[in-house]
Order: sequence, then structure tokens, then C-alpha cells
Amino acid sequence: MDAMSKEETLDPSDWSEVEALSHRIVKDAVDYLRDVRERPPWRAMSADVRRIFGAPMPVAGLPLGDVYRTVVDAVMAYPMGNIHPRFWAWYMGSSNITGALGDFLAAIQGSNLGGGDHAAALLDGQVVNWFKEMLGFPAEASGTLVSGGSMANLIGLTVARNVKAGVDVREEGVAAIPQPLRFYGSDQLHSCHRKAMEALGLGNKALRRIGTDTDLRIDMAALEAAIARDRAQGLRPACLIANAGTVNTGAIDDLQALADLAAREGLWLHVDGCIGALIAIAPENRHLVSGIERADSIALDPHKLLHAPFEAGCALVRDASAHRGAFAVTPEYLRTAPRGLAAGDWLYEYGLQTSRGFRALKIWMALKEHGVVKFGRLIDQTIAQARYLTRRMETEPLLELIAPTTINIVCFRYRPPGVDASGLKEINVEIMLQLQEKGIAVLSDTTVDGEHCLRVAIANHRTRRADLDRLVREVVRIGQELQRGASSTW
Repeated sequence: MDAMSKEETLDPSDWSEVEALSHRIVKDAVDYLRDVRERPPWRAMSADVRRIFGAPMPVAGLPLGDVYRTVVDAVMAYPMGNIHPRFWAWYMGSSNITGALGDFLAAIQGSNLGGGDHAAALLDGQVVNWFKEMLGFPAEASGTLVSGGSMANLIGLTVARNVKAGVDVREEGVAAIPQPLRFYGSDQLHSCHRKAMEALGLGNKALRRIGTDTDLRIDMAALEAAIARDRAQGLRPACLIANAGTVNTGAIDDLQALADLAAREGLWLHVDGCIGALIAIAPENRHLVSGIERADSIALDPHKLLHAPFEAGCALVRDASAHRGAFAVTPEYLRTAPRGLAAGDWLYEYGLQTSRGFRALKIWMALKEHGVVKFGRLIDQTIAQARYLTRRMETEPLLELIAPTTINIVCFRYRPPGVDASGLKEINVEIMLQLQEKGIAVLSDTTVDGEHCLRVAIANHRTRRADLDRLVREVVRIGQELQRGASSTW
């Protein structure tokens, strides 16, 4: 065989060098998590670092050690920051070391979870079964692991559309639906539901956004009126989308009342539980999501309150045949066989992906190590911390709560006397940015009932009450400094 036709591989020529570097990477990774409090939650990248990500495509290779050095200096040093105890910008979860090891082992095994008769596929199914048990779903219900909440919601709403369409929508298409379908949710719905309506061919107009009460829960009287009005106009009410924790404030709709209404009206009940579905395992607060077990489908996010490394979502569907019927396609090259690798279940038949990563292992390992009970306590802990922060703000004259604190999301703003709405927004945005840039904490901002505010989402098992005390002090300090420096502009 001449040099030009020599066969190659991606395996190293010297495994001992890779082993040594791997030990170093693991040590660095443990140190990275152990010392997370010693770093700022976020920091801006320099121009030199940014230039690294504009470099041309590599043609020839580099030694792995050199590649790793760049990762350490340019990637690990500039994270988004959501593993940090003072990252509260978005409701994300903060990962865990066991899950990270699970992700590594899943990548080493390299299994494709499209299906088949192998251990990873069975483990995937076991994790889905555990989620059914956590949420009170029957054992015969169905489910699938997906990338996250947006995809989990799309799965549930696809099944709802197909069941309620009145035609074989997979064969005939949405144009054949005899009456335009209507889906209903509160005006606090996550934007992924609009995307789902568009992707399903129903359009944004198919999603009725219903007003909310003083607790930012869907207004049941307004909802019933909208359903009746649509029926009278020849439209077909199809699905209620309930919030088990809104993204803005954490508000939880009355799930029992929505389940009763869905039963009376013959509607599909889908629960967007990406924020709060797993409160069902929290002993002190599980009553907040009572009724979630009555849903036809649920979307949840293990990478939030179970702190699985990104990405990990799950869709549960009560009617297993309807779930499979919405997605299954069986070409000759993916037929189930009586024996061998193809004898297992084809998991791809329950979603959009044929190729599926081994997401389950990182969830499975962390649940096996810590147990569901501990994760439930951690959820209760974050909710207790949010209530503690709320009490702190209620006693601070310069801070104002903007929405009720239902779970572990607190909406507030710095409000000095004599400042108009425009000035309040300006000063609060500046406070948020300075908190980030000074490496103190990471918050986000939003608008609730027309009022701009800052938002603290405590979905982080590393947060301590001392971190929240510091947040209150720093918000007030920065706000007062801004007032002294530019009071004439507000």
C-alpha cells in the first residue's frame, strides 16, 4: 500500500499522551466547579479573544494539548455563567458534576438513541418512566426525551393538533382541516408557543392569548367566553395550554380548573411545565401544581430543576398511541426485527429526530446518586430563597416588587422617589448592566403589566441566602451612585 492510499483513523497514535491530557482535563474540570465562587458570573471578552473566533478554518491539525490550551484561555474563561451561584438572569438550572461525567461517558459510548435493542435505549425509556412517575402519569402513558422545552412543547401540541384536527392531518395536511383550530393560553405564554403554531401550519392567529388575573394566572371567565365566542363563529376550540410556572413571574395557572374545563369542552389539556412541572416532587410546594397529573400532555425541562447539563427536555403524552401516531414512519431500513439490534423499540417514532443523542445518562446518573427526594428538597430550597429575597425587598424603601412571588422568580425594581417611568427603566437597566460588568451578579429584565422591572430567577442549587443579601445591598448601592451622578436627567 503506497503512502497516498494509507488508511487513517481519528484515534491517537499514542494513547498514553491522550490519557495524561484527559487526567489533566478532569482535574481542571473539578477545580473549575469547586472554585466557581472565586470567578465572576460573567465577564466581557477582549478584542483579542474575539479574534480567535474569527480565525479561518483549520486546514492542518494542531497537537491536542495546544487545542486544549485555547479552550481553557478563550472558552472556559468566558462562560455564559449559569452554573454560578449568582446567575439569576434566566431560568436555566446550573448543571452538576455527575451529569457532566454522564455526558462524557455518553459521548464515549457514542450510541445513537434513534432506537434499537441496546442498553442506552432501555435506559432512555427508564428515565422517561421515572418522569411519568414524578408527574403522576399512568405507566402506560408515553414520552420522549428532547432538546428542551421548546421542542417538548412542540411535541405535545403536534399530538393535540392531530387528535383534534378532524381529518388525517398527516396525510391530508392542515388545509384539509374542516374548521380552523384554536389553541388557548394566557398572555404570559412563552414565545415558543407562537413558534409552535407557525411550525404546525396553524399560524399565530390560531393562538388565543387570554388576559390574566391579579396573580397573573389565566382569567377563567375570559377563557370560557373566548371558547364560546369561537364556537359561535364556526371555529374549533382544540387545546388549552396551561402554565405550570410562567417565564416572566413563575405564575401557575389553576390546573384543576383548566382540567375541569377541558373535560367539559372536549379540549386537549397541554401543560407547559418547563419552569415548574417538577415542583411536583417538592414536598413543601407540590400542592402548587396539583392537577398537572390530569393533563393530556406535559412539557418539562430536566436541565432546569434537575440541573442536568444542557440540553435535556422531555415531553409526556397520556395517549401513547396518539403520540406514536403523530410521528411514526417506518421505512424498510428501520423496521423492527424479531432478533438482533433491530429488535428493540424505535424511539425516533415519538418525535422529529431520527438521530438522537444519549441525553438520558446524565439524568439517570444524577438521579441514581442523589435520589428524587433530594432534588425535591432543592426545589423547595430555591422557592424558600425567593420568598426570603421578597421579604428583604419589602423592607427596603428603595426597592419595589412588581409581581407576586409564586415560586422562585422575583420581579422588582429600584425605585427612588420623584423618578418617572422612563427614568426608572434607564436606571434599572444600568443597574443590571453594572451588576454583570462588575462580576457581582447576572439578572435579566422584563415587562410585567406594562411595568419594566428586573428579574431574579433562582433556579440554582449553589445559591445561598448570603448571595441574595449581597444582591440587595449592591442594587441599592449602585442605584444611589447613579442617582448622585446623574440625578438631573431623571
